[in-house]
Amino acid sequence: MTAKDFRRIALSLPETEERAHMSHPDFRVCGKIFATLGYPDKSRGMVKLSPEAQHYFSRDYPDVFVPVKGAWGRNGATSVYLKAAKKEILSKAIQAAWRNTAPKRLLTSERLLKSD
Repeated sequence: MTAKDFRRIALSLPETEERAHMSHPDFRVCGKIFATLGYPDKSRGMVKLSPEAQHYFSRDYPDVFVPVKGAWGRNGATSVYLKAAKKEILSKAIQAAWRNTAPKRLLTSERLLKSD
């Protein structure tokens, strides 16, 4: 996967917009960040998962997903190695991050994401 692929997947989700945070792109739903690109370097992205989802993605795909160090990581911030990621699993992780961040009105509306 590439940064372009990551960006396309993130921006395909309802009410998502791209902004910048600390000199790198981020993706927000209703103003809240659920994913970023290019930090700590251009080979990675980050998805904001629940700690439980982070555990499973990191366990099942250790070459792709690694918890961020420190408190951010303990709260679900998960680094994504783009080159190692496959489209299907990266899409699931980005969708999980979106769901983890989106307001309830979006989760229960007609605009729900396709089921996994």
